[in-house]
Amino acid sequence: MTEANGYTEFSYTDEYGVEIAAYEWAAAEPVGIVQISHGVGDHAKRYDAFARALTGAGFTVYADDHRGHGETGRAQHEGDLSKLGRLGPGGLRAAEAAILQLTGIARERHPGLPVVMFAHSWGSLMAQRILGEHPRAWDALVLSGTAFRTFKHMESGDLNAKWKSDDANGFEWLSRDPKTAEAFIADELCFAADIAKLFGVADSLRLFGKPGPGIPSDLPILIVSGGDDPLTRGDGLRQLADAYRKRGVRDVTVKIYPGARHETLNETNRDEVFADLITWIVDRVGAE
Repeated sequence: MTEANGYTEFSYTDEYGVEIAAYEWAAAEPVGIVQISHGVGDHAKRYDAFARALTGAGFTVYADDHRGHGETGRAQHEGDLSKLGRLGPGGLRAAEAAILQLTGIARERHPGLPVVMFAHSWGSLMAQRILGEHPRAWDALVLSGTAFRTFKHMESGDLNAKWKSDDANGFEWLSRDPKTAEAFIADELCFAADIAKLFGVADSLRLFGKPGPGIPSDLPILIVSGGDDPLTRGDGLRQLADAYRKRGVRDVTVKIYPGARHETLNETNRDEVFADLITWIVDRVGAE
């Protein structure tokens, strides 16, 4: 374990022998745990500002760099950053198992504390899948920048199509704040991801699906998105919420920020988003 910039770096080994890079932002006297699951082409340390806000509210935060991403991907591919995004042996299901493994580590370190999953974009698609197999994995779930996983409601084409112009950088879809795209482009561990090429056809198709049976009726779910997030189409998020309600989940909330794009944590109204998310988490799992 190493201390760096307010968080602790550590690692764990998954069932295929891949070393997973992970991070802990520790609260002094935690009232709960928030686990962060990042998106494709993304990595855990981009969530530092949100993690710090959570620790300030009394939550210890855990996050990993998923298979093929961040420092996990750098080590997996022996420093060849052109190979980032390739998940390695076991593919998507191994990436999901490693996320669940970190949940177990958090619970072992903090017995009795509730664990909230904050899952963004690709991370949110995996979280939906994990929930189907392990319905009691978490005590609350936030799906950020997500989609109803159908061909009709989830965009699989050019996410920046709406912002195409001669001077576009290709990442305007992330946020209205141009600094977000600039930072993403400058980050050697961030990349534009073609999921079909990186994951292969079988794993790409596994990302599609709908909520199944067995989800606890008392699991709080928050679906949060920007009104201009291109990943979701039409009324997909309302349909997703309804699909969970039809499975018996009583507390499903949809929060859409008009004009915001894909990364609400990095939007021009990020302070409002942070406050809303922390309020929802505290209301659901905070100390009584």
